[in-house]
Amino acid sequence: MTDPMTHSSDISVPTRAPSAASVDDAVTPFEVASLDLRGRLVRLGPMVDEILSKHAYPAPVAKLLGEAIVLTVMLGSSLKMDGRFILQTQTDGPVGLLVVDYTTPGQVRACARFGVPGVEALVAAGEATSANLLGKGHLAMTIDQGENTQRYQGLVALDGASLEDAAHEYFLRSEQIPTRVRLAVAEELTPGSGADSHRWRAGGVMLQFLPKSQERAQTDLHPGDVPDGHEVAPVIEDDAWVQGRALLETVEDIELIDPELSSERLAYRLFHEPGVRVFNAVEVKAQCSCSRDAVEAMLKSFSQDDRDHMVEDGRISVTCEFCNSNYVFQPEDVGANVN
Repeated sequence: MTDPMTHSSDISVPTRAPSAASVDDAVTPFEVASLDLRGRLVRLGPMVDEILSKHAYPAPVAKLLGEAIVLTVMLGSSLKMDGRFILQTQTDGPVGLLVVDYTTPGQVRACARFGVPGVEALVAAGEATSANLLGKGHLAMTIDQGENTQRYQGLVALDGASLEDAAHEYFLRSEQIPTRVRLAVAEELTPGSGADSHRWRAGGVMLQFLPKSQERAQTDLHPGDVPDGHEVAPVIEDDAWVQGRALLETVEDIELIDPELSSERLAYRLFHEPGVRVFNAVEVKAQCSCSRDAVEAMLKSFSQDDRDHMVEDGRISVTCEFCNSNYVFQPEDVGANVN
């Protein structure tokens, strides 16, 4: 069998059927108790392919959005309450906007806005990295628990950094939890033609140092904005976190997306020496919250003048940016007038 090739990455994804133990579209929490480490492994197959394939994204844009989906699933699946976790970037780069919406218990939708000339220029120059596509701006992570509750939002500056770098900065500044994140996305190309020969896969792993002792918790943290002239105590890294980080750095991108390598096997491969325990996986799926009724209600909420200007060729057409579903209404359905 010929190994497939991939777009936007040097990874070759195996095309054999996944083993019985392999679980796609799921998040698997794990714990390395001897090192005070906790983490989550994300493996996405049909779900991420469904989201990315609904749009004609250039491969580098799809890869970047796939990374954002993995990161959102990784963080959103840790919510202890019903609600939404929303990741959004706004930058001056060719990919000016990424939005990923995670709704408990595991519904995901996502979209990207980009400028074709800017993306094509980076591709032609061989510089279409995540950092270059994003450019400068900010990354917002929002937790929304619904009506009558206050949203929590964390902001991270994006200054020519990747999503992995931004995640590290977020946990360092906002959560003050020593954290390392790895993200991997690739397009699987199998022999043949048509859409069925192109499938996206994605995966990731997050590792956090969560010692029970408060004294041990103050490790790998930035000293903050200490005034000039004040002595800053040196950061003393805990041996357990150093070891855990070193083990995580051995993981390869192919291991994060290989359909034949289950999350349980990968966790064992990484942390079998100190001992690792995995917990029940949380399933995730691609599901948009749009509907004809919701779009109709939205249209009716606009002013009469706005609705009248939406009429083109005797109808109003609305396309969902997330799932690309198109809804067509007659003007009289939403109280609009035909000019």
